[in-house]
Amino acid sequence: MLVLLPPSEGKAAGSTGPVLDLAGLSLPDLNATRERIVDSLITLCEGDEMGALEVLGLGPKLRGEVLRNLELREAPTLPVSELYTGVLYDALGLGTLDGAAAKRADRSVLVFSGLWGALRPSDRVPAYRLSMGVRLPGLDALPGLWREAMAKPLPQRAGDGLVLDLRSAAYAAAWRPEGEVAARTATVRVLHERAVDGVMKRSVVSHFNKATKGRLTRQLLETGTEPRNPAELAEALQDLGWTVEVKAPAKRNSAWALDVVVAEI
Repeated sequence: MLVLLPPSEGKAAGSTGPVLDLAGLSLPDLNATRERIVDSLITLCEGDEMGALEVLGLGPKLRGEVLRNLELREAPTLPVSELYTGVLYDALGLGTLDGAAAKRADRSVLVFSGLWGALRPSDRVPAYRLSMGVRLPGLDALPGLWREAMAKPLPQRAGDGLVLDLRSAAYAAAWRPEGEVAARTATVRVLHERAVDGVMKRSVVSHFNKATKGRLTRQLLETGTEPRNPAELAEALQDLGWTVEVKAPAKRNSAWALDVVVAEI
């Protein structure tokens, strides 16, 4: 099983770890693109500060993020399992998994990033600020750069098992499973069901969406469940107590869609 996650804007700080070693990151086929983006981001942040904030889509109160980016090659690193914070990662708790579950996470989870492409939980990188939608000077749009770089290594990494795609749209654009890999891919939508004026209604709410994806991923890792295809995933989640509605793809070699219905966190 391969689980694809989005990153978080929130990052932990205060590490005393070693500095960035690009050669030590997983998916080494991505390193040439990583180098280009790191260089471009540092160059941007070395220039006019207000201009850098505008390109990065940040307000004046986030000037510290420009400094973070300037120090990418000298700053201490953290494992990805400890780096990202926020609703999804608080619910997932990668850094608190026990030994067996942590090993499964490092084998099964990839966190997508505008700066690094995709990372395993054990990869070490510094805190940074770069969303997938930023257009860096001198480079093509980041999703296009990553699609080209990931065209070969990501299908290889997916192997012949299930791909559980929990990414947001911006990060899903960096690599889209195709062909028979897509046929083994399941996307998940979380629906909040509640009574409104006596009528049960469903809606997509960001907080429920992120927290639920974190919780169900943690359960899969802790139990060691290894579904081989989307139908088996739906069964596994139902066995774990989730309410799941399955939509088989309308076209051959297309992803399955799973709706997870929750009433509360």
